[in-house]
Amino acid sequence: MLTNLQSLTQESFAHALMELTSRDSDFARVLETFGSPPMWERKAGFPTLLGIILGQQVSLASAKAVCDRLCAVVVPLTPANFITLDDVQLKAIGFSRQKIMYSRALADAITSGQLDLVKLETMDETIIRTELKRIKGIGDWTVDIYLLMALQRPDVFPKGDLALAIALQKLKGLAVRPTPEELEAIAESWRPWRAIAARILWHYYLNNLKRKGFENSSSLPM
Repeated sequence: MLTNLQSLTQESFAHALMELTSRDSDFARVLETFGSPPMWERKAGFPTLLGIILGQQVSLASAKAVCDRLCAVVVPLTPANFITLDDVQLKAIGFSRQKIMYSRALADAITSGQLDLVKLETMDETIIRTELKRIKGIGDWTVDIYLLMALQRPDVFPKGDLALAIALQKLKGLAVRPTPEELEAIAESWRPWRAIAARILWHYYLNNLKRKGFENSSSLPM
């Protein structure tokens, strides 16, 4: 079994899928209908964390469009290059005033040496969460998505994610959409593979619910 300091591999991912589908018949039905979910990996580092910040509380399409425009302007996309852009340039790319402030805070923390994303990769999740949340604009959802997709930690569950709540409500036939606290409580039964359970739910959302007109979620892979 992986510890929370280890990253998922193809082998451990396959094992986790087998274990979760044996525990949960609804998960088994998702895989039978749509196949296995992707691992959905993002490269750890500044561009990915910045992209997750841009995805806060906006649609997937909107966040991706801003990220694509930014990457076309800032080559390579490093903290040092990013902070050379002024407000006018960032607004033209599609940054809101709030996202400008958050993104600059992240870039400044890295360039000043306050935050070392490479060192964080091998640290305990509690330390990673504490260090990242020191940066203005980074909360638990942003940390969860970074841990899950960039660092590939096996037991992270973003309880505040809208798509997960929508997917779980529909998959389980719940009368109302679960709150973050209810979602977290339900996810306890999926330990130590909650990050894989999240992938199954996102997979269900993308293949079934999204095409039926439900809300989008910026946490989904771009």
